[in-house]
Amino acid sequence: MIAENTQTQMRKGILEYCVLSIISRGEIYASDIIAELRSAKLLVVEGTLYPLLTRLKNNGLLSYNWVESTSGPPRKYYTLTEVGREILSKLDQTWQELAYAVGISQSGANTKTS
Repeated sequence: MIAENTQTQMRKGILEYCVLSIISRGEIYASDIIAELRSAKLLVVEGTLYPLLTRLKNNGLLSYNWVESTSGPPRKYYTLTEVGREILSKLDQTWQELAYAVGISQSGANTKTS
């Protein structure tokens, strides 16, 4: 139970970073973002993603374009703004620092048990 809670909190903590990273590759539709997150085992529902996208847009990190669809209503496609790219760059650096710190702590733990 404790491990599951921690895993959930870790996934929630990196969700914004993952969404920005996915959008940084180019214009993308929300359902495609959800599909990518699910394939990475970051199970996300629309009720989680849409408020996150709205918050990122309101903070100036995203913009969107309405694109006509041949199979229904127009679709909203998201892209990063320049501010979003700057924030993503800072988050990339933080991720690298965290991954390094975790790697160091794991190798230290392995050394102590050997």
